[in-house]
Amino acid sequence: MLIIARDTPDTSASRVSDHSRWARSERIRSLNMCSTLVDVNPLSETGVRIAGERDARAIRTIRNRAIDQTTAIWTSRTQTITEARAWLAEHLARQSMYVAEIDGQVVAFACWGPWHQKEGYRPTVENSVYVLDVYQGRGIGRRLMTSLIPAARDAGAHTIVANIEAANHSSLALHKSLGYATIGTLPQVGTKFGRWLDLTIMHLAL
Repeated sequence: MLIIARDTPDTSASRVSDHSRWARSERIRSLNMCSTLVDVNPLSETGVRIAGERDARAIRTIRNRAIDQTTAIWTSRTQTITEARAWLAEHLARQSMYVAEIDGQVVAFACWGPWHQKEGYRPTVENSVYVLDVYQGRGIGRRLMTSLIPAARDAGAHTIVANIEAANHSSLALHKSLGYATIGTLPQVGTKFGRWLDLTIMHLAL
C-alpha cells in the first residue's frame, strides 16, 4: 500500500498578498489540468469522484490496511463499520472526501478535514491520501490531490497542512511537487511497531 499522508488547521501589502494568492491558485489549477489531460501512466477505466455513502466499506478497508500495515496512521486500533460510516458522514457533509475507481473498484481515497478543533484554526485543514499498494506508480495519488486541493480552496480553506511520517519519501515528494513547502520535522513524537516515528509537516497556502 502506498500511503501518501498521515491521518492524525496597508494597501500595498494587501495587493502583494492578493497577487501571491492568485499565483498559487493558478498553479493549482494548472496542476489539475495537467493531471486531467496528461497522465504519464494512463489508467484503464479510472475515475476520480466525490465519495458517497456506498463507499464506506471500501474506504474502511483501505484505511484499516494502512493502520495494520503502515506507519501512516499512528494507531493500532482499526475502524468498525459503524465508526467508518460516521467518519465518512462528516466528510460527506462538507464534500471533503474523494475516491479513485478502477473498473468500478475503489482503490484509493483522499480527504481533508479540520486541522485543529479550536475555532481560530478554521481556515486551516489537513489532508490525507491513501492508495492500495498494487496501484502504486500510476498517478492515482496525484489525481486525487489535484481534485482535492481546489475543492478545499473553494470551500473556504486558506491553508492545507500535511502531517507525514518522515520516512514516507513518496508522500513527501508528491506533496512537494504539488507546491507544498516543508515547515520542519518533529523527531520522535510518535511510536508504532516498536519504534519511534518522526513527523514532517508540510504546508500549502491557497
